[in-house]
Amino acid sequence: MSVSRRDMLKLGALGAVGAAGLSLPLGASVSTKSASRLASKNMPKPFQAEFVRQQALSPYQKGLNDEGKPVHYYSVTQRAGTANIVPGLTSPVYGYYGWDINLNRWVGGVPGPLIHAQQGTEVVLRMRNHLPRVNPLSGNAFKTSTHLHGSASKPQYDGYASDVTPYGFYKDYRYPNFQPARTLWYHDHGVHFTAQNAYSGLAAQYHLHDKAESELLPLDEFDVALTVSDAMFSANGALAYDDNSHSGLWGDVILVNGVPWPTMKVKKRVYRFRILNASISRSLRPTLSNGAPLVIVGTDGGIMPKAQPVQNYRHAGAERYEVLIDFRNYKAGTKIQLRNLSNKNNVDYDFTNRIMEFVVTDDKIEDDRNNRIPDLLVDSPVMQLTPQESVKTRNMSVERKNGEWTINGKTWVDVENSDYKLVVGDPDLDDVEIWELENKSGGWFHPVHIHLIDFQIIDRNGKPPFAWERGPKDVAYVGENEKVRVLMRFEHQRGYYMMHCHNLPHEDHDMMQQFSVGMKGVEQDENDPIHADPCKVDDLPDDDS
Repeated sequence: MSVSRRDMLKLGALGAVGAAGLSLPLGASVSTKSASRLASKNMPKPFQAEFVRQQALSPYQKGLNDEGKPVHYYSVTQRAGTANIVPGLTSPVYGYYGWDINLNRWVGGVPGPLIHAQQGTEVVLRMRNHLPRVNPLSGNAFKTSTHLHGSASKPQYDGYASDVTPYGFYKDYRYPNFQPARTLWYHDHGVHFTAQNAYSGLAAQYHLHDKAESELLPLDEFDVALTVSDAMFSANGALAYDDNSHSGLWGDVILVNGVPWPTMKVKKRVYRFRILNASISRSLRPTLSNGAPLVIVGTDGGIMPKAQPVQNYRHAGAERYEVLIDFRNYKAGTKIQLRNLSNKNNVDYDFTNRIMEFVVTDDKIEDDRNNRIPDLLVDSPVMQLTPQESVKTRNMSVERKNGEWTINGKTWVDVENSDYKLVVGDPDLDDVEIWELENKSGGWFHPVHIHLIDFQIIDRNGKPPFAWERGPKDVAYVGENEKVRVLMRFEHQRGYYMMHCHNLPHEDHDMMQQFSVGMKGVEQDENDPIHADPCKVDDLPDDDS
């Protein structure tokens, strides 16, 4: 008896541990004690570990591109490593590591190295696959594709799911960095196994800076990356995996920059936190334990037009929110927790209602730049669009059919079977359109990501967007039985790009489609995402040689 790839995907990856016997969540969130199989002495406890800042990677070379504009070159190696996440045990991880020529050591791991880019300076990121030939979580070949999430890159550098780099190969990704300042992140996007690859550790932040941002918001020490994720562990400390029949994985340990529930010492001033939810399924609802506001100043696509103070907000996987917290008026020793109120259709455990803790110190503040809460911020072209400018409205229905996750009834296998020609939309370059993202599967929420462009959320079930969403976005939290209308201009590049659910088990099985931009009547695709600039055999010297 033969088994097709579609049937194989229905069977799913081998789960290393069950989530306390839980099955698919429906309706309200499910609560239980734990998912990990750790002994009590090895189970981490909230606020016992010290916060660790993400390590920035230096370029190994600087120069000029063919147009005479500056370009910075980075090299990152995907490889096996270890992390001390849980007490007394070592956890194998598979992450991004960069050899920093200035520090003369490796930086990165889980999460990977932070990259700082300046608007107008191109980045060439060499991504080398030195991973094991097989990912133990999936049992499949460790083929990867790197997506810089939030970048208007050409299709061949966008991390197209079927443009994979196998063991022993590398690919040079070119990032133009002409967009306004924003928090981006790079993560694995390998076809059908993104969930296991990203969960294994292949995720990192990438910050694009510009002048407007530097004049408004806290800088340097007070501009802090928070990569939040969740995980579950086997008894020996290894990451465990159970995606509940492809509905999602919800771990019982909340990690911030790879540390469980850390405590961060803060000075008496305003901090800017770039919060990335890198969980493969879990959504968050952050709030402060003392009732103080979280002031939202940035969304996926950059700085908002106006600051939005909120008591809590809904934060799906892959969304980035830039948040100001004001510590100026607290006494030294004050402890404030960043908590998680959760959302429908999560699976919650004993301590998943906490994220991290802040402890205010009396340390001297030597840098007082931008030590305030601004009101008016930065406008952006997409936030100035009006629905009247739209030339077409398209409906995108995300739902589960016949055991598979679909968009408009189709899956990525259908795209493969069409020789990568099937599209859900074909706007011309610079067309403005409205897309209706409709969730007809009431038992799940779907964070829907549209590559290449930023969009404006017009409304949600006919009502205005939430306060925290009133900035440029590239991921929409499409909740249970919600219809979210988004408005965007298809600009910057021609070619084929993906849209998909960012609950990564949904994406892999198989809620992903593609659209084309400016390709009507084009016979020869110069930016073919698979063939225009494929990976190459890696016979290069080691990064640290």
